[in-house]
Amino acid sequence: MPKLKTKKAAAKRFKMTGTGKIKYPRANRQHILGKKSPKRKMKLRKAGIADATNEAAVRQMMPYA
Repeated sequence: MPKLKTKKAAAKRFKMTGTGKIKYPRANRQHILGKKSPKRKMKLRKAGIADATNEAAVRQMMPYA
């Protein structure tokens, strides 16, 4: 069976944790930060964990992660 290719767009956006969960950086932290509260910006610093409904799709895009 041939090797599977990793979708590079997904590889740049998602990382796997040690326990096998999928981690990603949160959106809305790039620009227009003046109107966002410090509390909201602080919460956007933390990485998000992918939902179970999307997990299978991400794993398929990154077969060797």
